[in-house]
Amino acid sequence: MARPIWTGAISFGLVSIPVKLYSGVSTKSVSFNQIDRETNSRIRQKKVTADDGREVTSDDLVKGYKLPSGDYVIIEPEELEALEARENRAIEIESFIDAEEVDPIYFNKPYFLAPDVATLKPYALLMQALEESGKVGIARLIMRGKQYVATIRVLDGMMVLNTMHYADEVNDLSGLDSFEALNDVEVKDAELAMAQQLIDSLSAEFDATQYRDTYREAVLEMIERKADGKEAVPAATEADEEAVVIDIMAALEASVAATKKDMEAMKSGADVVADEDEVEDAPPAKKAASKKKATAKKTSKKKASTKKKAAAKKKTTAKKKATAKKKSA
Repeated sequence: MARPIWTGAISFGLVSIPVKLYSGVSTKSVSFNQIDRETNSRIRQKKVTADDGREVTSDDLVKGYKLPSGDYVIIEPEELEALEARENRAIEIESFIDAEEVDPIYFNKPYFLAPDVATLKPYALLMQALEESGKVGIARLIMRGKQYVATIRVLDGMMVLNTMHYADEVNDLSGLDSFEALNDVEVKDAELAMAQQLIDSLSAEFDATQYRDTYREAVLEMIERKADGKEAVPAATEADEEAVVIDIMAALEASVAATKKDMEAMKSGADVVADEDEVEDAPPAKKAASKKKATAKKTSKKKASTKKKAAAKKKTTAKKKATAKKKSA
């Protein structure tokens, strides 16, 4: 069972709602150890002092802040804990704003806000009020030695807290030469129309399950190949070589044509079902990816078919009404 990483309360006005904070995401990656090439022995890093190279343990370590003079101010763990406790363990909502006003660049990390079973009513009340108003709460909280500004919003019947970057933490790159040079770039109407056509052809409803870490899967497949004594990375083909785009219009036209071809193939179901024998003989990661891709395409095809039927039914109903109206007239 997941364990809360923070316990406190949401407060706004005179209302206090006890909550527990749980991590909203679990980052996945392939972990490697550093290995000595000659002996295949794992390398371990030691903590040593800069002055005499003496090895120290974690118990010997304290936090130090370096002053301009080069000296350090030592801060004990209990001093930071006392300061955090004095600042109050509360998620204080300072205002409510429209959700679309927050630019995604400010979002940092999501957390689930779970209610206390003894005080479900105020949690449900705030959640429903946020959902019906279309607002998000802007709040502050202190967690693990840092104060955060955060948004509180509703997602799938629960409240989610997203910690945010402060304005001075977002880098300002507007002064770069490459950005300033954009003012001198002229985009032709034909190019803009073709780009818009490509965007329209690739437009779809967002479904997070359609995206996966293909690089991580490729790394795991490479590990499997090496473990089996096979070549780590298959030889590159001409299609793998990155092409240099010279003619923007030609590239856009080719992209639109390729997209149309893919859509037609998907509608006809030509590449929905992979060869069963090929899938079964594939490495585990590739096998799962193939099955997941096939399922996703089947779902997409089913949705498209449902929409097409609904549109046809709507058209037929409208035609019948028009006929009936004409007869009565």
